[in-house]
Amino acid sequence: MDAFFASIEQRDFPHLRGKPVAVGGSKERGVVAAASYEARKFGVRSAMPSALAYRKCPQIIFTKSRFHVYKDVSFQIRKIFFEYTDLVEPLSLDEAYLDVTENKKNISSAIQIAKEIREKINDTLNLTASAGISYNKFLAKTASDLDKPDGLSIILPDEAEAFLEQLPIEKFYGIGSVTAEKMKKLGIYKGKDLKSWPLTHLNDNFGKTGKFYYYIVRGVDHRIIKPHRERKSIGAERTFSKDIANVELMKTHLLKIADILWERIIKSDKRGKTVTVKIKLHDFVSHTKSKTFEQAVKSKSKLVDEAVKLLDELQPQTFNVRLLGISLSNLQENNNNDDSDESDDLNQQLELW
Repeated sequence: MDAFFASIEQRDFPHLRGKPVAVGGSKERGVVAAASYEARKFGVRSAMPSALAYRKCPQIIFTKSRFHVYKDVSFQIRKIFFEYTDLVEPLSLDEAYLDVTENKKNISSAIQIAKEIREKINDTLNLTASAGISYNKFLAKTASDLDKPDGLSIILPDEAEAFLEQLPIEKFYGIGSVTAEKMKKLGIYKGKDLKSWPLTHLNDNFGKTGKFYYYIVRGVDHRIIKPHRERKSIGAERTFSKDIANVELMKTHLLKIADILWERIIKSDKRGKTVTVKIKLHDFVSHTKSKTFEQAVKSKSKLVDEAVKLLDELQPQTFNVRLLGISLSNLQENNNNDDSDESDDLNQQLELW
């Protein structure tokens, strides 16, 4: 989807159309969750501190996130996908892989399917989507970013290697800005430079991901579509309107966050062995502490006790904290449904942003 959250806000509120919009944050504080294309022209992007976004674009309009709306729209989009195939692997609310090799409408052209899906999204939801078409996940994802917004790009099998040789290294999906800078320092600016590196040298410099880089620059990616992606963690966090330096106040908020997290854990019918506490500082630097148990955490009281201990280990009294979070990972199915001792806490409602 094209600038998904921001596009929904512009669709639903006509006064925002054609204007630079940031979802989330304010001119003083917060983080941009999504930016309209009008805002992106000024260098505003998602995950950017909103104060920086305001400096780049003083006329920017900040709007509150409405995640319940975004989730509902995402559900409607996926219903359209399922008209064509059950092999749908969501990456997020606004993006998914579809395998249409065999499809419900027996359409022989993936290009035709992509056109129809984009038209249906536009007609039914008044939103635009961009599609990338190719013979594997990596190339399809790469193609999807070539002609945004409202674009459709195709990378054919006999075009892939030549295309990748000329592609700037920062345009490769899976190579972030930090890795791209490291590659440039090593003389890797385009795909052809990456392709010249032996696998052993890539492994030496980039560890286990070296193998991934070696194959994707050759257009090789054997990953299949996984319609039911395994959830790896469950978390909850809160960003504060003002930095917190008082440890007792942090712990009070931590308890409230634990209430929210435990409700999500109950709904997921999962339990996990690893508890992690995260703090983010005023300068956006994050610190985490984790503990893994032999058995899954079965009660909220144990989750809270461990979260408080981990917070103490982070020595929060030495920081001004802007965000607190707790997550549970190393998940497994819940084999004990007796959570009655926790039920009194499940009605707590907090707004997280």
